[in-house]
Amino acid sequence: MTTNIQGKVVAITGASSGIGEATARLLAQQGAKVVLGARRTDRLEALAGELKAKGAQACFRALDVTKREDMEAFVDFTLKQYGRLDVLINNAGVMPLSRLDQLKVDEWNRMIDVNIRGVLHGIAAGLPVMKRQNSGQFINLSSIGGHAVSPTAAVYCATKFAVLALSEGLRQEVGADIRVTVISPGVTVSELAESISDSEAREVMRDFRKGAIPAEAIARSIAYAISQPADVDVSEIIIRPTSSPY
Repeated sequence: MTTNIQGKVVAITGASSGIGEATARLLAQQGAKVVLGARRTDRLEALAGELKAKGAQACFRALDVTKREDMEAFVDFTLKQYGRLDVLINNAGVMPLSRLDQLKVDEWNRMIDVNIRGVLHGIAAGLPVMKRQNSGQFINLSSIGGHAVSPTAAVYCATKFAVLALSEGLRQEVGADIRVTVISPGVTVSELAESISDSEAREVMRDFRKGAIPAEAIARSIAYAISQPADVDVSEIIIRPTSSPY
């Protein structure tokens, strides 16, 4: 069991599937108290029940990260349950890829709302708590799409570049008490591709994802960042399949 994880209170957005679910399972196994947030509460209830049946401490709350009041309530719920917030994992994200000339403006706005505003709402809710505690850690999920742009992914990549910028600015501002980590996954098994409405982009992504690594691989990188001593800030981890050239 990892000492620096055991007993920590970790709130996870987008915890109903993929990286969020895998991270909740791993951190709970290592002794963290996990608070699960997502819109699909049936999945959260099942996951929390499973974790508690194994002796872990877990609870859940409905969460739409695009609504600031939801994120504030999620953090308040965490404090009521466990008295503190040690780690906030801003994991919720969407990826409806399409060429810009398809003019899928509603999908662009959805990505901006979830991938950027969702992270900002997490920072706005969690930062005052961590400042009062004089401790805490934000873990923000970016992507390899935050490092390189590809066709059909311009807006998605822009949102993930934004996560990098926001995280670096936050790191520079918060000082020594609060840690900030960016996790940039390569192609990973998840439900993200299911949000792609453009048929051509969806087929390209299905082919691209054949060599995907499991979500558990990303969960391990998150656990590594959390487990470091308080004076060590793992600023960024990029994690890819070994077979990927990207």
